[in-house]
Amino acid sequence: MVVIHRAHGFRFVIYSMDHDPAHVHVIGDGELKVNIASGDGQPEIVWSTGMKASDRRRAMAVIRERQAEFLACWQEIHGAET
Repeated sequence: MVVIHRAHGFRFVIYSMDHDPAHVHVIGDGELKVNIASGDGQPEIVWSTGMKASDRRRAMAVIRERQAEFLACWQEIHGAET
């Protein structure tokens, strides 16, 4: 597990032995899994467990703001997405 960013009490992580598509896990009070770039190029929530809606919105704002950085981290860890 690689912590790629910390903000608002969240850890944004990418697991080194994970699978495509490129995604990030957000861990705080609960957990959120977000595809970094869905079919339309925007981040998309895959699932959420135990995370309040306001925290999901805050985490998604960070992911949208840092999307290019997070994609670059994914590619550094896993190589180009297939």
